[in-house]
Order: sequence, then structure tokens, then C-alpha cells
Amino acid sequence: MSDFIRYQQDGRIATLTLNRPDERNAIGSHADCQALVAAVERAAATPEVAVLILTGAGTAFCAGGNLKAMRDRDGIGPLASPLATHNNYQRGIQRIPLALWHCELPIIAAINGAAIGAGLDLACMCDIRIAAAGAKLASSFIKMGIVPGDGGAWLLPRAVGLSKAAEMMFTGEAILAEEALACGLVSRVVAPEQVLAEAQALAARIAVNPPQTLRLVKRLLREGQHARLDDLLQLSAAFQALAHETADHQEALAAFFDKRTPVFKGS
Repeated sequence: MSDFIRYQQDGRIATLTLNRPDERNAIGSHADCQALVAAVERAAATPEVAVLILTGAGTAFCAGGNLKAMRDRDGIGPLASPLATHNNYQRGIQRIPLALWHCELPIIAAINGAAIGAGLDLACMCDIRIAAAGAKLASSFIKMGIVPGDGGAWLLPRAVGLSKAAEMMFTGEAILAEEALACGLVSRVVAPEQVLAEAQALAARIAVNPPQTLRLVKRLLREGQHARLDDLLQLSAAFQALAHETADHQEALAAFFDKRTPVFKGS
């Protein structure tokens, strides 16, 4: 059993903390990957949870892959042969972007410190990113002579555009949170001691909304990244037909006409 992830639920908000600060929360083993995937799936399977926060313990968000394990060919990276390495990526770290992609919960990355390599990709797997002032973010795979093995070449251009993503991936150089804000990689930059509180406050503003409908909106956003407009309109109509029949929709209408705050129950 991995101790890599700390899971906490506070009302409708679940927080996952990468909990190996002495290793800057680097992802080093299949147990680490499984722990993160299991925690995401646990939150998604809990009807009461409306929002998920992902953050790191200590001074780093996630330093990426564990370089010692990479050197020793004993972890989630290279193994004895190219075929074994290929399979190792697919059954290990590549499960993380798939789990986060298919998670129907809105996900906020509270980037409390450095997000490097796979750590930056992990942040890009989230829907909203809040960064600590001075935090460094880098798609640094090229500095190690490797490529993004966990979907970064798909994720980063969608966050910052192709030109900026190419610059970051071809140079491997880090940018500070303030530049990340300017290029749209993060949505806000706050004092380091305020990152988690800011994420929690935003999560609370999201969590007051109908939880099941939030999941439908999240799915539409995901599908909209690759679907044709006419296909997305069809899906939107289907989701809207479901939303109109929910008790939360009826509560929203009643509260509007009664001039009161609605109370949503996820039904």
C-alpha cells in the first residue's frame, strides 16, 4: 500500500495531496500511480463530492518522475528492453492522465511549488490551475534526453497554445508562475501560503452548484476539445434533457421565483 496520496474530504470538496515532500513529490513507482488513480476514482465515485483539489505537500507540487528510479531502471520508466519500457509506461504513469481525463469532477490544481516534467503535465490534467508566486513550471523532458511520456505533448498545447508549448518543450526551460499567468497556463497567482486556501475558496464557489449537473458540464467541456460542433450540440441536447428532469433544476427555478438561495442535493 502506497502512502503517496493523502485523501481528505470536507463537505463536497475532496483534496488529494501528493505526500512525499522529502522527494519533492516525485512519482517513482507503480504503487504511486495506482494510489493517485485510486484516489481520483474514489472521489469520482462519491456522490457527495462536487469538486476535487490536487496539491503537493511541502514546497513542491510535483518534481515529475523519480530520476534515481530512472537511472536504476527500476520504476515507471525504462526497463530492460524497449518493448518492456513501452509496456511499463502504458500500465503505469499513463493511467494517471486517463483517470483524470475521465473524472467527471471539476479539478483544481493548487500548485504550491515547482511543477516539473510530469509534474507540469499533472497540473495540465486539471481543469483550473492556481499557482504560488515564484513557483517554477517546466516541460523539462528534453533536458533529460527524453520525450513527454505521459501525454504532455497533447496537454500543454491545449493550455498555452502550440507556439508557447513548443518553446517550453524544445528548450526545457522553466518559467515562473507570473509568466505562466501571462500565457494562460494558470488562472491566478497568489502568495505561497495562500495557494490551498485560494483553491478551497474557489472549490467552495463551485460546490454550491448542483453536483450532478457540474459533472455533465465537465463532460461537455472535455468532449468539446475534440468533438465537431454538430456532435457536441447533440450531446448537449441529451445532457440538457437529463438536467431539466433533476430535482436540483426544479429547486433552482423555485428559489429564483421565491427570491431565496437554492439548496441543491444532487438529485
